[in-house]
Amino acid sequence: MNSPKVILISSVRSFWHGLWLSMMQQLAPSNAEGAYQRSDSQFRETIEGYGEPGRYHLYVGMSCPWAHRTLIVRALKGLEDSIALTILLPNASTGGWVFEKAHQNCSTLAQFYRLNKPKYRGKSSVPLLWDSWQNKIVNNESSEIIKLFNCQFQGSPDSVDLYPASLVPEIERWNAKIYPAINNGVYLCGFARTQKAYESACRDIFEILDEIELVLSDQRYLCRENLTLADIRLFTTLFRFDAVYYGLFKCSIRRITDYPKLSRYLDDIYNLPGVAKTCDLEQVKKDYYGQLFPLNPSGIVPL
Repeated sequence: MNSPKVILISSVRSFWHGLWLSMMQQLAPSNAEGAYQRSDSQFRETIEGYGEPGRYHLYVGMSCPWAHRTLIVRALKGLEDSIALTILLPNASTGGWVFEKAHQNCSTLAQFYRLNKPKYRGKSSVPLLWDSWQNKIVNNESSEIIKLFNCQFQGSPDSVDLYPASLVPEIERWNAKIYPAINNGVYLCGFARTQKAYESACRDIFEILDEIELVLSDQRYLCRENLTLADIRLFTTLFRFDAVYYGLFKCSIRRITDYPKLSRYLDDIYNLPGVAKTCDLEQVKKDYYGQLFPLNPSGIVPL
């Protein structure tokens, strides 16, 4: 016969697991195998010609790696004076991003999305590129916004072309590897609902990291000596890896600091002009550990 203590522990564990599954379904829906399924971005317009200075507004959260991409490209292209910026904060109570001060009579990003589509009930994510002349959302897909910043805006005369035509096939080959295995892979790992889904995602992450470590043994960037959008897309995940994904998301086979070439690469990009000011590791830790309640119920942020 089980003792009252055993019965209590079993009951509490069963109750907590059921509650956790329910919370995770709200945070990160999964498929039948327990693997996280990311929803597609809903706003995918482009810009014809060059974007006029002062017309466009970028909305980001400092902890979000997808938004971080846009901040870095905005800085590297010298677009800070051309594209206005608003920084939002995550709020666990509302389950989304909120403005520090009311913005166009909106307190949450979800309300702001509905300025564009009153009946919109999809994901209200950052980054978001807004056309302030037409009062509409242009795009909320980070991989497309960074291409727009590189190609459709007049950057500073000495800014680097991060998406040169001659390298597009190579850049896209890297993106096709990096996005599923690393950028999204850390979320597949952290939001996995089953052991099988977790292990599959975790192995994929380190298979590609191992490959990139070898590639970087005799070249500076993914496309040899050319900094490209593929590097920016990789950097924002690497920047968060040891502080957040290694522990909180259980991407724990190795740290980035255990990879000499990847560590050098991370430092190299971090020290490019304008990049460091887009990086706020304390805010990253605060938001991930403090806001993702199903993964860290105590809310304790590690030192």
